[in-house]
Amino acid sequence: MIVADRKPFDEIIRMIEPYKKILLVGCNECVTVCAVGGTKEVALLASQIRMKRQVEGRHVEVDEKTLERQCDPEYARTLAGTLEDYDAILSIACGCGIQYIAETFPERKVLPGVNTRFMGVTEEHGVWAERCQGCGSCVLDRTCGICPVTRCAKSIMNGPCGGSQDGQCELRNDIPCAWQLIIDRLKARGELDRYGEIEKPKDWSTSRDGGPRKRVREDMKL
Repeated sequence: MIVADRKPFDEIIRMIEPYKKILLVGCNECVTVCAVGGTKEVALLASQIRMKRQVEGRHVEVDEKTLERQCDPEYARTLAGTLEDYDAILSIACGCGIQYIAETFPERKVLPGVNTRFMGVTEEHGVWAERCQGCGSCVLDRTCGICPVTRCAKSIMNGPCGGSQDGQCELRNDIPCAWQLIIDRLKARGELDRYGEIEKPKDWSTSRDGGPRKRVREDMKL
C-alpha cells in the first residue's frame, strides 16, 4: 500500500489561508489503512480547521467528502458539478490521488494535505515499513522475496557490501542488512548454493529514472 503522513497542521493552515470555503476530500484506500486520509481523518482535520479559524475570529466553511479512490476516474468525476462554490479543494489522499483530482479539474485549486512516503507493509499496528520502489523489473524470485533495491540502503544487487556488522546495515544500525536476510533465508531453505549466482547489472530504464511511467492493457480499454 502507499504510506503517507498528514502534513503539519501549521503548514495546512498556511496553505488554506486565503480561502473561506473549502472542500476537504479523503480517500478510502491506502491512506485510510495508515490512518491519514479516511473518513475519520477528514472529520478530524475539518474540525481542527474550523476551531482554528473560530479562535482567530474568522469564518471558514469546510465541507467533507471521502471518495472510494481519488486516483480512479469513476470516483474522481463524482465531484463534477459540486466544486463551483468552493475556493479550494484540500486533498488528504496520496500524491497520486491529489494529482488526479487536479488533472480532472484543472480549473480548481487543489492543495495537498499529506506527504506521501513510500509503498510498504504493515509490520504491526501503527507501524509501516517500505518494501517496494516500483523499479519495474522485479528480482524477488532470485532474492527469496526480499527486495535488495528497497531494503538495501545502497540498492546493491550482489551483496552484502562488506560494511555490515552483526547482520545490521552499516549506514543505519537500526535496520537489518538486506543481504544478510537473503543469505539467512537461503540457508533456511537449503539453497545457499544459489548465493553464488551473480546478478547482472540492473536495467534501470524500467524505473522512475526514465521519467513518468505508464502501463496500458489494450484488452481492458473501452
